[in-house]
Amino acid sequence: MVPRFFCPIPLAAHALVDLPEAAAHHALRVLRLAAGDAVTLFNGAGGEHPGEIVETGRGVRVRLGARLDVERESPLRLTLAQALPAGDKMDFVVQKAVELGVARIQPVAAARSVVRLSGERAARRVAHWRQVAVSACEQCGRNRVPEIAPILDLRHWLGQSAHENESIRLLLDPAAPRRLRDGAGQGVYLLLIGPEGGLTDEETAAARAAGFAGVSLGPRILRTETAGPAALAALGALCGEL
Repeated sequence: MVPRFFCPIPLAAHALVDLPEAAAHHALRVLRLAAGDAVTLFNGAGGEHPGEIVETGRGVRVRLGARLDVERESPLRLTLAQALPAGDKMDFVVQKAVELGVARIQPVAAARSVVRLSGERAARRVAHWRQVAVSACEQCGRNRVPEIAPILDLRHWLGQSAHENESIRLLLDPAAPRRLRDGAGQGVYLLLIGPEGGLTDEETAAARAAGFAGVSLGPRILRTETAGPAALAALGALCGEL
């Protein structure tokens, strides 16, 4: 597989482009690439450019080929609202959700979220998750980087989402009598996942008031970091992508 690198600048055929510092370090120190090796560059706006490394040293310079109109996006427009999990589990959620085609990830702080982030700590964590999303795109072949939104309080986000465009709104609830397959169809999705311990009764009621229908993924209770990726994969299969 030809190595892929995210390069957030305008890209054009035959241009000489210097890889960003982190990407250059990965190319030289981890992948051991050298002049003459093939790479692919994308800037997140869609499409990609094949290229060839023409110079290495303190950095990596690439000569680009013609743009290829390659898209690997899901036909579904999926937003995953993930209640903050403990530890570094959010890294796993972001990585797998990006691989499975999510368009947007909205981290939310729920009453039972173990992790509490605000101010500069929250901004640093979101920046980290955005880099996790970039790395996942480099690995899985996506040419559009999903949005990782700033952390919001769950109640605040539910109030905002109530005024958004028409969408299929699903709340994963292991006690719900309705299965995910019963709520699946082509369209725009908002998928809400609770934290360890689940949402409180008050939060569940607020979600339902905002238009979310409870659905389950079957008889087993999944961990919070498993539920979102599992639901995204299932929706992709149910709607014909997989």
